[in-house]
Amino acid sequence: MNDFESVESSLKNHLPEGEYEQVRRILYGKDCKELNLVDAEKIAASNDFEIKAFSMVENVSKEQSRSRNIVRIGLIQNKIHADTSAPIQDQFMAIYSRIEKMIDAAGAAGVNVLCLQEAWTMPFAFCTREKQPWMEFAECAQTGQSTKLLSELAKKYNMVIVSPILERDHLHGDTIWNTAVVISNEGKYLGKSRKNHIPRVGDFNEATYYMEGDTGHTVFDTAFGKIAINICYGRHHPLNWQAYALNGAEIIFNPSATVGALSEPMWAIEGRNAAIANGVFTGNINRVGTETFPNEFTSANGQPAHKDFGPFYGSSYVACPDASRTPALSRTKEGLLVTEVDLNLIRQIRDFWTLRMTARLDMYADVLANVTSKDFKPKIIKQ
Repeated sequence: MNDFESVESSLKNHLPEGEYEQVRRILYGKDCKELNLVDAEKIAASNDFEIKAFSMVENVSKEQSRSRNIVRIGLIQNKIHADTSAPIQDQFMAIYSRIEKMIDAAGAAGVNVLCLQEAWTMPFAFCTREKQPWMEFAECAQTGQSTKLLSELAKKYNMVIVSPILERDHLHGDTIWNTAVVISNEGKYLGKSRKNHIPRVGDFNEATYYMEGDTGHTVFDTAFGKIAINICYGRHHPLNWQAYALNGAEIIFNPSATVGALSEPMWAIEGRNAAIANGVFTGNINRVGTETFPNEFTSANGQPAHKDFGPFYGSSYVACPDASRTPALSRTKEGLLVTEVDLNLIRQIRDFWTLRMTARLDMYADVLANVTSKDFKPKIIKQ
């Protein structure tokens, strides 16, 4: 199963052309145009990673009162590039050397806003529940080496970069957080957003390392639109997406690390549904590869101890508020997805469906207030 490339390629290879177009329309909405990015494709080919590029702009109506608001979104999915028993700095630099080439391709592709995968600087070692050596990957969000290195690339390519890392908060007792750092297109630290929801599922024992974030639903007003970061497990919570949208987000990124046996049937649904329900664009990123650790660990689910928890399945994609979405990157290969969108689509879709206008936020607020009260009783009428 690990060599299964993607749902899209399987459908295209095995369905008659006319039938494929109908299936694609039902599954992925309006068609998207492939972009020809010669320079970026050369970088990808010489460095052996996948690049896919699409434009969703033709699906957006031209307006009389507003000019186009074109933004190119970039998503990167990658694997680790050094053994997990190697020295920490060697592991980091092996990944960074790879990411640097992929960001070069994003720069050549004219990407405006780029998001990396969850905890991109390290293997997803939280499954082990070991503190050493994994805590040594943690760094200051503002002055850490990953922020410094990416700041140079952000400035070089006039690109906003979202960098999800393991954060060490030196101001508050060296506490650890799962954090996305936002670097402006001028190469400056803009701020950070911490993971709101921490899984306690199977091998994902992340509460050993950090707790729920305290930055709320921060939105960053960048040179290329208002962005927010809903890190990994937060995608399972519809209200988490909604809160970012209510705060004004136009693009919500979901940098993740998730394996096929756990969540793959949910993956293509959640990010797309969030885009539809909230009238926003979503960028959904998952890493690839299988990461094997020096020591065995257990999942507290009765299964034998193991040194890996299966392959990450990639499949990164962008979803739009009109229910259309891009084809996904590979399930197995590293890659860069470039998607050209028109942010004007957000208001056009909100005008058409009026989901924001017809939402009963006042009623929902009452329900939530009641549910969180100590004397809560479900509103159920029994026969």
